[in-house]
Order: sequence, then structure tokens, then C-alpha cells
Amino acid sequence: MAHHRSLNSFSRRSFLQVSSAASAALALRVVTEPMLAYAQELPYAPVGGVRINANENPLGPCAAARSAVAAIMPEAGRYRFRLTEEFVGLFAQGVGVKADHVRIFAGSTEPLHYTVMAFTSPRASYVTADPGYEAGMYAAKSSGARVVKVPLTKTHAHDVRAMIAAAPDAGVFYVCSPNNPTGTLTSHSDIEYLLQNKPKGSIVLVDEAYIHFCNAPSAIDLVTSGHDLIVLRTFSKLYGMAGLRCGLAIGRPDLMQKLEDYGGGNPMPVTAVAAASASLKDTRLVAERKRINADIREETFQWLDRNGYSYIPSVSNCFMLDTKRPAQEVIAAMARQNVFIGRIWPLMPTYTRITVGTREEMDQFQVALQKVMKESVTVGALQPPLRTIDGFILPA
Repeated sequence: MAHHRSLNSFSRRSFLQVSSAASAALALRVVTEPMLAYAQELPYAPVGGVRINANENPLGPCAAARSAVAAIMPEAGRYRFRLTEEFVGLFAQGVGVKADHVRIFAGSTEPLHYTVMAFTSPRASYVTADPGYEAGMYAAKSSGARVVKVPLTKTHAHDVRAMIAAAPDAGVFYVCSPNNPTGTLTSHSDIEYLLQNKPKGSIVLVDEAYIHFCNAPSAIDLVTSGHDLIVLRTFSKLYGMAGLRCGLAIGRPDLMQKLEDYGGGNPMPVTAVAAASASLKDTRLVAERKRINADIREETFQWLDRNGYSYIPSVSNCFMLDTKRPAQEVIAAMARQNVFIGRIWPLMPTYTRITVGTREEMDQFQVALQKVMKESVTVGALQPPLRTIDGFILPA
């Protein structure tokens, strides 16, 4: 009997340990764009539909990247650390920093999450724009940090002065420029002001996921000046590699080490590294894709202007459309036309984010939008309750 009790006691202890580990893993999960869409119960966008709902690049990886993936596949059963080292060196040379200032991750949301975990706590707040990309707020929940949301300025830039004033206890100031979802810029001078006037010991995290779509200067030059700054880059947007997952963090080596303490150092998929390397070596790629996106975006804006629709002008591959009614209704009605748009931010319930697709996709978007906006939509009938991720809805 004693032996039986001992085994039961051991089993209970083991179960509790495993349960605790599982709970911790869930608490530390990296929340991504698709998960945020799931939380809003947005309609599923099938292959064959007009998928302009997730800020993906419809062009996909460039020809050189696709060839590189095909060529590396026989080696996909190997780790190939040297390939990753070569890529980091290539990227670092291209942006003008030393290789020890760069870390590579499976997308840029990972280092965003790790930065928040490393530099926020119950005593060090997370400060972000509203509306803005929400992933860092979920990470702040995991670290126990207070989330401070500061409205954008009238020009839809980050209000850096208000951000500083709102959080003298800040651990991380998050600046996404161009901003997701508005596609608007925060100036280089404002980022400099934030660095010069922030609380001592805090970090400025600048997310440049969409920087390639515009002509704005990067904040990476401020990394070389030794500032308390981490810059994020990704190959998911202009480079069209959202499904391959390759991103980077750029900052002082001591800051990069703190990110690695939370995650990093794992071998990258050789396919992602090969594709990213090939993309960097295509010297015409950025300019060509920036032009394609800008042309289609401006044509779309001109059509919206002609037809009396309101929107926030953007320099990115997405923009916010004012539907003049609960946007959830319009998202659902558009899905019935096989056109998938979204998401919604609580501060702007009549706005929804639209990704710039191909010309054909944007033509289909225009036809569907005209039809939907002319139809009578029953208020509230198409608004399911928001789902949560681990019971967590965006911080109020």
C-alpha cells in the first residue's frame, strides 16, 4: 500500500510539473498575424479567393529565390550552419553593420516577442501605438508588463512625445514604421527624439517590416551610433517569403545576447536562408517590387477617390478603408463575394485593413466593394464575438 501511495504521489508530482511546463509554453507563445485573424473569427481565405487580408505579397518569392529553394532541397536534411553565417554576413554588409549586430530568426515576430520578454516586466511597461501591430501586447502579458497604448497623431504617425509622457516606467517603446495597419510613417527625427528622451534603461524597438515599400530612411544607422535600439526586418513582405519565415534583429551585441537568452540560436530552415540570400543578391528586386506595389496602390486610391470612399493614405502594401458602418459586416459580406479583407482594430471599428494585391485582385476588390456597399447589411447580424488567444483579448 505504501508503495502504491508513493507511485501515486510521484505521478501527481510529474503531472503537475508537466502541466506547469505546458502552461508556461502557452504563456510564452509567439502570437503572429494569422493568429490575430483567427482571434477575430475572420472568414477563412481559400486558395482561389482574392486574399488581400494578411499583408502577404501576392508575387511570392522572386525567381532567384525559388530556384535557390529547389537547388537546396537535397540538403534540407542537413543543418548547414555555414549557410546561415554567410547570409548574416551578406545582410550585415548590405545595411552597414558588423555581423555581430545581427541575429536571424524564423520571421520578425519572434525577435519582437523576445525583445518584449527581455526588457519588460511588472515594473517596466510596454508602450505602443493605437492602432498598431498587436503581437507585442501579447508578449507583454506574458512578462506581466503594463501595456500602454497611445493614439497616433493626426497624420497617423507615432506620437513619440505622448509615448514618453505616458510611461516614465517604460521598458520597451515599440514603433512600427510604416505602421501596421495604417501604412503611415514615423519620421527618423521622431525616432531620434524618442531615443534621446526616453527613460534610462528602456529600449526602442523599431519594426521595419514594411520599410522596403517606401522611400523613408531606415533607423539602422542609429544602431551603429550605439543607441538603446533594436531594429526588426523581415523577408515576409516585399520579398514575398511569408510562408518560408525569415527575419532579423539588428542591435548592439549586448542587446542581441539578451534576445538569444529567450530564443534564438536554433538552426534556420535551409530553404528560407537560401531564398533570402538569393533575394538579397537580386539588386533590382526591391526597386521593381516597390514600383509595382506603389503603382497598384495609387491606382486603387484614385478609384476610391472617384467613388467617394474614405481611407487613410499609405506608403506601404496595406491601407485602412473607412466602411462607414461596422467593418465586421463588410468583411463578412465581401467574403461572400470571394474577396477576403480584414482585420479590425477596436479604436477604429468602422475601418478595415486592405492589403494591396495584384491589379486583377484589386479590380475584383473594387467590383465586390461596390456591390457590398450598395447592399443593405443588417446591423449586428454578422458580428460574432471575438475569440481570444489563451483567454486574452487585446489590452484595454
